[in-house]
Amino acid sequence: MAKSSKKSKQKEILQFEDVPKRSSKEERVFQNFLKITEQFMGGKNFSPLSEEELVSRLAIPEQHRMLFKDVLNQLIESNLVECLEGRYGWRQSKLDVVKGIIKMHPRGFGFVQPDVATQLTQDIFIPKHLTKNAVDGDIVEVLIQQDFISDKGPEGKVVTILSRSRTHMAGVVREMDRTGEFVVHVPLLGTQQRVIVQFTEEHPLKIGDRIVMEVIDWGTKETETVCKFSHYLGHISDPSCDIYAAIEEFELRSDFPSNVIKEAESLGKTVSQTDIKAREDLRFLNCFTIDPDTAKDFDDAVSLSKDEYGMYHLGVHIADVSHYVKPGTSLDEEAQMRCNSTYFPGKCIPMLPGALSENLCSLKPNVNRLTVSILMKFDSHGTLIEHEMIRSVIKSTKRFTYKEAKKILDGEKTSPHLPSLNLMVELCQLLKKKRYERGSLEFSLPELVVLVDEKGTPYQTDYITYDITHQMIEEFMLKANEIVAWDLSQKGKNLTFRVHDVPSEENLRDFSFLAAAFGFKVPDFPTPQDLQKLFEEAGDSAYGNYLASSYIRRMRLAAYSAENIGHYGLSLTHYCHFTSPIRRYVDLVVHRILFGENDDLGYLQHISNVCSEQERMSAKAEMRVVLLKKLRLLNQMHTQDPYKEYEAIVTRVKNFGIYFEIINLLLEGFIHISELGEDYFIYEEEKMRLRGRHHGTFYAPGDRVTVMLKNVDLVYQETQWYIVSNEHSELKSSLKKKSKKKAASDPKRKKRSPRKSIKTKKKKKR
Repeated sequence: MAKSSKKSKQKEILQFEDVPKRSSKEERVFQNFLKITEQFMGGKNFSPLSEEELVSRLAIPEQHRMLFKDVLNQLIESNLVECLEGRYGWRQSKLDVVKGIIKMHPRGFGFVQPDVATQLTQDIFIPKHLTKNAVDGDIVEVLIQQDFISDKGPEGKVVTILSRSRTHMAGVVREMDRTGEFVVHVPLLGTQQRVIVQFTEEHPLKIGDRIVMEVIDWGTKETETVCKFSHYLGHISDPSCDIYAAIEEFELRSDFPSNVIKEAESLGKTVSQTDIKAREDLRFLNCFTIDPDTAKDFDDAVSLSKDEYGMYHLGVHIADVSHYVKPGTSLDEEAQMRCNSTYFPGKCIPMLPGALSENLCSLKPNVNRLTVSILMKFDSHGTLIEHEMIRSVIKSTKRFTYKEAKKILDGEKTSPHLPSLNLMVELCQLLKKKRYERGSLEFSLPELVVLVDEKGTPYQTDYITYDITHQMIEEFMLKANEIVAWDLSQKGKNLTFRVHDVPSEENLRDFSFLAAAFGFKVPDFPTPQDLQKLFEEAGDSAYGNYLASSYIRRMRLAAYSAENIGHYGLSLTHYCHFTSPIRRYVDLVVHRILFGENDDLGYLQHISNVCSEQERMSAKAEMRVVLLKKLRLLNQMHTQDPYKEYEAIVTRVKNFGIYFEIINLLLEGFIHISELGEDYFIYEEEKMRLRGRHHGTFYAPGDRVTVMLKNVDLVYQETQWYIVSNEHSELKSSLKKKSKKKAASDPKRKKRSPRKSIKTKKKKKR
């Protein structure tokens, strides 16, 4: 199929969506007729009919005949229907219209994976304005636009929503309109969709209430969504209900059913002697765990020694959850529905009840624990010589945090485990070198953690640096996962692979363009070696983290699959998840396969699909709560110091404004072009920058700017900012003088105050 130009593509989409203006009531009737007609004419046994015959068969009321004629015209314009000799027939072939589940992106667009195999090798991209108000998880019919296919794959339009994925939604009451109806912001539907909740005297509402609603009418892009009140969660000002709101919004399973808890508790609190005798006894090994400060579920322990021949003997010991959680039990069914643990600031929603996740399966120090051990032997160059996989029993000698282990390595704290830790660093460097040589990329990105009190109120942030202690544990777990995937494949076993497809050429080209804007030379289609060089050069710069994050966002998502396509990011042909069975169901499945249990291909593909989807949902929930906690913290800082200045780095420049990242919060902000200063700004696309025509001020990716907070909107989770200074601005000194002069006139505070927004000069018909 030939690709069309960008202009023709835009023109085609406009024609695709050319809908005449109607009143709200007429639009609702129109959309209802459209849905009914599409379903009727798209049926397998439909034969072309005249307009009169269609009106009769569909029982269209006489007063709506003209509206029904609009419906037929719309179907013709959408290329769904053709009219030949006065008879209307469905023109699309089976390959043009496909059915599948839509996955929505937070920015409003979506992807549909066909529910049956077609010649399409990629998911179908659905632009934001063509989703027909579908929400994440809906089963939809999609019309594929056959005239062009971009590098990102086929594009299409949702023509029918066959079934909704949910009946309830969570939202925040944002206003009361002139008619007395409460308007609710529902993140699931985005900021553009108007949602109203019917008034109820039993549950009086006020602005800022976080509520769950039952959907009465989903509406369309042109009409409102109507709901009725279900139950109350709390007020937006109350941080203690942030996690509960996310649980409702993303439909996470929270509390365990009583039968699941009883089943977990019935397994006991200690390992029995009978179980110990049936296993390889490795309690003589010096095993220990290294985990984050707040961890309670210790999946993995490590042991390492070096023999007289210079050979490394590494043991990766993983909690044997499969010994306790058997297929078909209540525990297994619940774990399969949860798929994974979800981690929020200050709280974890576990996959398994605490009796297992925090006790019997957690590799606590100085207690016997059942494990699956991967015993590996490496030569002095870090090359794997041999390996063995056994069911074992261990007794961890120490529970380290990453920070504690780092202090011991740095000589800030003494420990009898120092020789083992030093040996782990030694082997880690050899494995990292091997990984680098095969083209694997390593992103040592710091993680910003928001610390909260018992009420969920954030009080500060903490940077978790990806230091050597994190790196060595990661290298050992990667190697264990690789060995298990390779070993099972060699034995002809099916399993749930962790796969990562190559990025699209378009995304690689976009990233190369972005890197060039930051001053780095990268080929249009960089190799892993080109990217390694780039990230090494950018690593010490202020925008190295942003470039790495930008590259990660342009890569395809890693997922689970019963079909092995390899792992691009790790440059591995065989890889699976095996090392975290307490918190990931696929790891538990791999454990079972390792010891001869079910490896049915259909079952494994189902598990892969379900766990990939739930992983994505948990990640979205986690990010939503973290963002809200950051905004609460930012709001507190603003209340304490309204004139506080923040250092930021410009990350993206568009013709309508600049995006930047607040360095000490890793939080994105935006300032519209009209707020940038007393100048007329021109967008220079080839340099990805805005340049002031009169004063020479310009804004480009990588620039450092100083900004001041104007407002935080907790309902929409948005911020507004002032620009204070720019390193490339000739106005910088004059702006400082103005700010100082204004601050001096403030009797309460003699500090720089934010400049008032100054509109840019506007071009006629710009």
